[in-house]
Amino acid sequence: MGKFIGSDMLLRIPALLIAITVHEYAHARVSYALGDPTPKWSGRLSLNPLAHLDPIGLLILWIFRFGWAKPVQINPSYYENYKKGIMLVSLAGPATNLLIATITLILLKMGIGAGTILYAFIYVLFLYNLSLSVFNLIPIPPLDGSKILSSLLQGKILYNYYQIEPYGPLILIFLAYFGLINTIMDPIIRIVYSGLNTLTNLVLLKI
Repeated sequence: MGKFIGSDMLLRIPALLIAITVHEYAHARVSYALGDPTPKWSGRLSLNPLAHLDPIGLLILWIFRFGWAKPVQINPSYYENYKKGIMLVSLAGPATNLLIATITLILLKMGIGAGTILYAFIYVLFLYNLSLSVFNLIPIPPLDGSKILSSLLQGKILYNYYQIEPYGPLILIFLAYFGLINTIMDPIIRIVYSGLNTLTNLVLLKI
């Protein structure tokens, strides 16, 4: 597996495109399901990567495991329950990445394509979906985790939390520049991987 990853870094491009596309599509699909037509009007109800791609964000994500896609435009005023809608839409992206990570981990354990470039691609796809899921749950604006957290907060605490929103991207750049993003993510990824490892073992016992 290592020889393929080391010799063919282009495996990362389609893996990243898939991870980002399913993430953004999930946001769009759930918002649309909750009654918001905005994602459809803006062409985001699509699995075409070009509909979701931010070239600079993709390049940064490819190099540093820190980046972004084109945000899905939504209009929460269409939701029956504003806060619940925001939470569901925000969870949809990371949850979909986690689902893909689970499926690819099962394929890896089944040895699908073992010793071939296909196996290497599945491995990279697993890594990117796992990382993207965890990264987006960090509660720093504009990441999904910040929207999930804000939907749980109320009153003055929520007001104070909103005050950091304009500085969120700068905070993320600071953390990435000094390598602190990985310091935050790595222990969480290990915990999530441990859970996925247990879950996939149980699934394979049933197959």
